[in-house]
Amino acid sequence: MDTQHYLKNVTTLQLDQGKCNGCRMCLAVCPHGVFEIENKRATIVKKDSCMECGACQLNCPREAITVKQGVGCAAAIIWGALTGREPACG
Repeated sequence: MDTQHYLKNVTTLQLDQGKCNGCRMCLAVCPHGVFEIENKRATIVKKDSCMECGACQLNCPREAITVKQGVGCAAAIIWGALTGREPACG
């Protein structure tokens, strides 16, 4: 099943693989399957599927993940629809 994609290349999700210990918590809590494990460390495989919920950051014991949590780009999508402009986050 395809996961939903939000706006391309706008998510604030960042992963520091040097801090990752491969605990798999990000895989367990991410509702959109953004992460996979490669070479015993997490990697971002579906970045545009990130809805910026913050679950991965809150559950990462090594603080390897950062994301500006909130409503993701929902506000930008709504504003773009209301104004007739291309949605843009940030």
